[in-house]
Amino acid sequence: MCIAVPMNVTEINGDMGVVEYSGVRRNVGLMLIEDVKLGDWVLIHAGFAISKLNPEDAQETLALLREAELIE
Repeated sequence: MCIAVPMNVTEINGDMGVVEYSGVRRNVGLMLIEDVKLGDWVLIHAGFAISKLNPEDAQETLALLREAELIE
C-alpha cells in the first residue's frame, strides 16, 4: 500500500525543499507542483510533493492516518 503524507514546507532551495511533520524532517522534490511557499502543506509521496493542501484538509488527513495507526 502506498500513502501520501501531509507535511509542512519549512525550507525551499530551488526545486528542492525540506518538509516537516511531528519532528520528522525530509528533503523532497518540489518540481511537480507550482508556486510552493514556506508554510504550505503538501502531500509527500516517494520523496516528492505531489499536491498542495489547505491547512484544514492537512489536519483532517493526519487525524485519519493517526486513527488508522499509519503514523504517530
